[in-house]
Amino acid sequence: MQVRDWIYVADHCSAIDAILKKGEAGEKYLVSAEDERHNIDVVKSILKLLNKPGSLIQYVADRSGHDVRYAFDPKKIKELGWKPKYKFDEALKNTVRWYEQ
Repeated sequence: MQVRDWIYVADHCSAIDAILKKGEAGEKYLVSAEDERHNIDVVKSILKLLNKPGSLIQYVADRSGHDVRYAFDPKKIKELGWKPKYKFDEALKNTVRWYEQ
């Protein structure tokens, strides 16, 4: 039931560009699309895009000390005028198609 904050690579790159152009030297900026999802839901979405059955999922034991949730507060980077452009479903579809090609 781990949760991660998912972001499309193009949005992450545009965030880095915004920091380089508008950020303050030595400052820290957390990049987030504020799109938290359970890992298992992402896996199921990928399988659906690939027209594959859920029976392909193999559950494994968590490693010791595994974090349940990663999330970031993007307040400071938003102050630079940055925000993500891609919605999760579109970004995931683009990513899956890229790997297929």
